This record gives sequence, structure tokens and C-alpha cells, in this order.
Amino acid sequence: MSTVPSLKNESVSVSMFLDWCKYTNIFYNNLYLEDYDWVIKMPIIPQGSETQNEIKLKKFNLTKYTYLLSY
Repeated sequence: MSTVPSLKNESVSVSMFLDWCKYTNIFYNNLYLEDYDWVIKMPIIPQGSETQNEIKLKKFNLTKYTYLLSY
């Protein structure tokens, strides 16, 4: 059983937004997959940092949270 459902069509609605984690003090560039309520969180941090490659995939409901910027 897969956590992420397979894509049956070729188009996926994606929203992009920035947010900030107050606990780790890291900004994230996020890709929100609207049809599946999943977000791909990519840290925006200096080159060579320990957490640079820590991309997160989370189940997410965008309507419950405040984010910094949508683009």
C-alpha cells in the first residue's frame, strides 16, 4: 500500500508558498499538491548547511495554517 496515491491524470494542481518554522528558525519553499492535500517542504538555507537536503513530504490542510507568501 502506498502513502501517496498514484496519479491517474497528467495534470496536478500545485500551489507554491513560503512559510517559516518558529521552532527551527528555517524558511521553507513549499509545493502544495491541492488534489491530494500533500506538501513538499524544501528548506531555504545557505549552501553547505547540514539541513540543506532535508526535503519533507507531509499530509497537509492548507486552510488550517497561515503562510508568509503565496506565489
